[in-house]
Amino acid sequence: MLKKTPYDIIKNRRVTEKARMFEQLQFNSSNPCVKKCDSPKAVFVVDRKANKIEIARAIEEIYADKNVKVVGVNTINVKPRTRRVRGRIGTTAAFKKAVVTFRAGDSIDEKV
Repeated sequence: MLKKTPYDIIKNRRVTEKARMFEQLQFNSSNPCVKKCDSPKAVFVVDRKANKIEIARAIEEIYADKNVKVVGVNTINVKPRTRRVRGRIGTTAAFKKAVVTFRAGDSIDEKV
């Protein structure tokens, strides 16, 4: 059986408004409920057959130079959606995304 590399498991980073909101939770202090969210989060598109342990190990291996520790991984299977283009019916691709929680104080983004 072929061993998957970390780049086979983690396909790319998902950057959306909701993903950016997850990343900025640690800096918000106006709401008492949000104030206790001191752990940074990031959203990735991952292999559909990957489990949470494989995802955590792959993230730690990819970002080994930044010395990050994964605390938790939540996964979501996104189902295909029906779309209509030029009168034809088609579907979007299904994918799996993972919300990765890091140790408090860790960051995978470069500060500019």
